[in-house]
Amino acid sequence: MSKIMLAAPDGPERRKSARGRARRRANGEGTIVQRKDGRYEAKLFIPTTAGTIKRVSVYGRTRDECHAKYVKLKAQADDGIPVASVNWTVEQYLAYWLENVVRVERRPKTVQGYESVVRLHLIPGLGKKRLGKLTARDVRVLITNVRQACQCCRHGWDAVRDKPRCCALKGGECCQSRLSVRMVQFVLAVLRNALQAAVREEILPRNVARLVTVTTPKYKVNRGLTVDQARAVLKAAEHERLYAMYVLALCLGLRRGELLGLRWEDITLTPCRACGGEGGTCDGEPCAHCAESGVQDAKLEVVQTLQRVGGELRFVPPKTEGSTRTIPLPDLCVTALCEHRVKQRTERAEAWPRWQDHGLVFPSSLGTPMEPDNLRRSWGRIREAAGLEAVRFHDIRHTCVSLLLDLGVPPHVVREIVGHSDIEVTMTIYAHAALDEKRAALRKLGDALG
Repeated sequence: MSKIMLAAPDGPERRKSARGRARRRANGEGTIVQRKDGRYEAKLFIPTTAGTIKRVSVYGRTRDECHAKYVKLKAQADDGIPVASVNWTVEQYLAYWLENVVRVERRPKTVQGYESVVRLHLIPGLGKKRLGKLTARDVRVLITNVRQACQCCRHGWDAVRDKPRCCALKGGECCQSRLSVRMVQFVLAVLRNALQAAVREEILPRNVARLVTVTTPKYKVNRGLTVDQARAVLKAAEHERLYAMYVLALCLGLRRGELLGLRWEDITLTPCRACGGEGGTCDGEPCAHCAESGVQDAKLEVVQTLQRVGGELRFVPPKTEGSTRTIPLPDLCVTALCEHRVKQRTERAEAWPRWQDHGLVFPSSLGTPMEPDNLRRSWGRIREAAGLEAVRFHDIRHTCVSLLLDLGVPPHVVREIVGHSDIEVTMTIYAHAALDEKRAALRKLGDALG
């Protein structure tokens, strides 16, 4: 890029050549003039992210201040950092990004989360700022405000209650309802994703949000249940309507949404000699052959998941590309599914004509997609009966991972069974060894040193 010269800041006179004539500035050199409002303005031509040349102005209350801004902008141009090609505000760009990038490329649940962060945090904090003038300091101030602000006060949650109980009470105490460390990190992550898309599309020269860091949240990874605890869960669920679901969750590590979105057409049960693979065609009882030996070559395909998005239940693609998978079914799962199909046929006949058939393996009592809260209540009963008060339903998935690795199954096989996006996720769960395992390992070391 050609060098751009600027008149000295201490006077408006042009430099003269050796012959005394005023020197003409070359094309592209900056100028400083005093405006009618008293401020100084410098103009120069610099490249934009679109590959064009744009005339840009900087302003200052004094000539020196204006000159300093000019020098800084020119230095950025000399370093190859162009200016934004579009003069959007942050709010205008975020609206474009949500409509043309997020809603097109992301899953509905992700779209909902991004829209919420943009509406509640990014637009109130940065919306009026010019996108091309956004700085790392602006982002840092936003994150600090988001971290420290009481969300109840900020969004007026208490004011809309029938009976205010904290922030909206006259003379009442603030409830100090602040965002978690994980949520603060998510706010920054959404802004980073938005600005990175602007960089890829050559709207911005760089992503200033990447210059800002926040505290990384610490996660407590639960390895899941022991073998005895897992057996206790199956025992407690033995007479539950959703017994087969708990069998699949423990044996295959399926996610909650994957279980609720599972259809009979996603399950292949190769016909057995006694019942044709249907289970329960033998006088309305579970097929003895299936119960004893299972159905050979049975498999299950994970192709969709059930999520609540925007107040309604939706079937959406699995969480990641690796989550779409085919899993062979062991005999325990086949037997449970055959018995479950028998019970579902009876349930459908009793509910007719109110039954709405969606072909789901684990629907509601009327055949419709099951509300996740119903599963939560079912798990609460089983967890209590098994004496596992602090265990979440998702910990059953961790149980599957840990038990498979304990049995010597290669990590890459376990990853494919449970649908982890990366083998590091699989090993992170297993790395949190139980206290007994640590004790045994250190005992071996002590014996070796002794």
